[in-house]
This record gives sequence, structure tokens and C-alpha cells, in this order.
Amino acid sequence: MKLIKTKIAGVYIIKNSPFKDCRGSFTRLFCEKEIEKKTKFKLKQSNLSFNKSKYTLRGFHYQTGKFSEKKILKCIKGKIFDIVVDLRKNSPTYKRYISFILDDKNNKSLLLPKGCANAFLTLANNSIILYYTNNFYNKNFEKGLRFDDPNFKFKWPKVPRVISKKDMGYKDFKKLI
Repeated sequence: MKLIKTKIAGVYIIKNSPFKDCRGSFTRLFCEKEIEKKTKFKLKQSNLSFNKSKYTLRGFHYQTGKFSEKKILKCIKGKIFDIVVDLRKNSPTYKRYISFILDDKNNKSLLLPKGCANAFLTLANNSIILYYTNNFYNKNFEKGLRFDDPNFKFKWPKVPRVISKKDMGYKDFKKLI
């Protein structure tokens, strides 16, 4: 397991190294000792997102206040295009975003710090994403951005076909600040 820095402080790619033999493979997806060296991540909750249709969009989601959270996400089946946006006002990369491809073959996970939001677009049917968070979910502290917020000009590889009403209903970012 190796943590690789990205252009946004606190956002890491986690490169998993599977052990392979005649039976198949074995991959360590989470190791508190390895991850805590750089991030102080204490696991509190795990979630699984199943997405039946290609071009399903989820996000942008994040939590605030005492429920803000660090997250690790991994695509364990299928393929996704994930965007992480820095919403930390004191960060040198405030309002910048970066994107990643995660799939069931590249052995990568993403680690996001508190104050960053993420969204993903599925690029394959039946995509499954595993999340680990260091805080508990609380609906009253959940916030979001629209995938097409004009303040960011996010670049998606395809037009989303499936989006929840909640995700479409977020206000423009300028109205939030």
C-alpha cells in the first residue's frame, strides 16, 4: 500500500499491491497503520454504492462542522470518473479540482481530506464503489454542489444520464458562500 500525493494537499491516490498466486489475488484495501502515518484517518463507517447504469452521477457531496469527514473510496467493480474539489477557504488550492479514473483493474483508491467534495460519473454498468469514512453520516451537516455548477466548469467525459433530484437541486456555489 503506497500513498501518492496529488496537486491538492491532503488528497492522495492509494496504490494497492495485490498478492497473486494460482488461486487469484489478495489485496489489502485499508490499513490504519499505513494510512495514519500521513493522514490521521480513524475508520468510523463503511458504505457501498451500487450504480446499475452507465453515466450515473453521484455528488458532489461533503459534510460540514463536527461531521466533516475524510473519505477513502475505491471502485471494486466497473469504472468511474471521479472529481475532487477543494472547498477549504484557507487552502492554496481553494476552488480547484482534479479528476481521476478508478476501476476494478487499476488497484487505486482515493483519500480525500475534510473540506473537499467529490462526485463521480459511472463509465460502466453495475459499478460498485466502496467508501470508508472517519466520521459518521449526519443528514443535517450534509452539503453539495451541482455537477454543472457554472462557478467551476467541471469537465466530465460524458453527459450524465441518471442524477438524483437532490443532486440536481443544489444551489450555485456563489450563493453558498
